[in-house]
Amino acid sequence: MTFIRLDNVSFYYESKRPLIDNLDLDFKKGGFTAVMGPNGSGKTTLGKLLAGILKPVAGRITIEGMDASKIGLAQIGSRIGYLFQNPELQIFSKTVYDELSFIPSLMDGDQLQMEKEIDSLLSLMGLEHKKQSMTFSLSYGEKQRLAIASLLFNKPRYLVLDEPTTGLDLPRKEKLLAILKDLLGQGIGMTVITHDARFVKNFKGRLIEAMEGDFFESTI
Repeated sequence: MTFIRLDNVSFYYESKRPLIDNLDLDFKKGGFTAVMGPNGSGKTTLGKLLAGILKPVAGRITIEGMDASKIGLAQIGSRIGYLFQNPELQIFSKTVYDELSFIPSLMDGDQLQMEKEIDSLLSLMGLEHKKQSMTFSLSYGEKQRLAIASLLFNKPRYLVLDEPTTGLDLPRKEKLLAILKDLLGQGIGMTVITHDARFVKNFKGRLIEAMEGDFFESTI
């Protein structure tokens, strides 16, 4: 089942040179897609288009059959979680607990259920021992896992992860790999934008190679 669809999508910045030109792509619910290619090839731009952060100059993007141009960013965010290359860009609270509880605390929800969900996510991310830690004291990998946990609190149906293995050593990559495979097993689809070919080989799915605005599909 198609979750996100791009129909004749084009995008360019101020230079007016199309970075993405008349692109047609489908992204399946529950499926894995890796996007690879050199810097400047349009990988991150594609990811931001999928997440609604950027809007196409031409063409149409649909999410679960709905025109993305007619859906608010908050509504898109409840369906699609986006991880920036630098996780510090999406961590705003002083402590790990505050980061996960901030948005739920604004809603009229069950406090006990919220606590259970926080503990469950911290356990999934291997951060249960960091619950009361200051966010600035976390390692890069811990910040990355906290950012992913924050995304998952919204229960998105799809994830777009931009360079999630950057700065991670092998044990932390293996931890992230286990987390992503667990999420795929739960039916959460994802697109991973990366230079890490060895990491991608651990998955089964689709590879999209970006080359100066052209995108070529193959099977992993």
